[in-house]
Amino acid sequence: MPDSVQPVTGFELERYLGKWYEIARLDHSFEKGLSQVTAEYRLREDGGVSVLNRGFSESENEWKKAEGKAYFLNNDSEGYLKVSFFGPFYGSYVVFELDHENYQYAFVSGPSTKYLWMLSRTPSVETEIIEKFIEMSNSRGFDTDNLIFVQHN
Repeated sequence: MPDSVQPVTGFELERYLGKWYEIARLDHSFEKGLSQVTAEYRLREDGGVSVLNRGFSESENEWKKAEGKAYFLNNDSEGYLKVSFFGPFYGSYVVFELDHENYQYAFVSGPSTKYLWMLSRTPSVETEIIEKFIEMSNSRGFDTDNLIFVQHN
């Protein structure tokens, strides 16, 4: 995880499970050109989390999906997991901001400041939350000038 990022504490996996809409991201190869991106988290029998990411590729006119798995690194009350979509290779998944009251939005970092996502339970969010995301991310060294705001139909 980036040195500038700290995972949230008081994390409750049961409340985090379910469907999230990707509101914004820093672009990377495995989501390039995708719109309508969602992530679904479900409990695995082994105590981990199954991850299903979906997005629509307009250039190919088809839905793309990636299935992965995630596990807590320290303890299950800290928003710090390792996630894998490609065999034995894992990367950090760090929830560094969370709506603890209602679990309506989450700010997530990957293993470096090149990976950043804003997730929401709904396909759109209030301007104040987007501004908070940009401010918090910028102060942690993320290149917020290159954020992509995801289209949802």
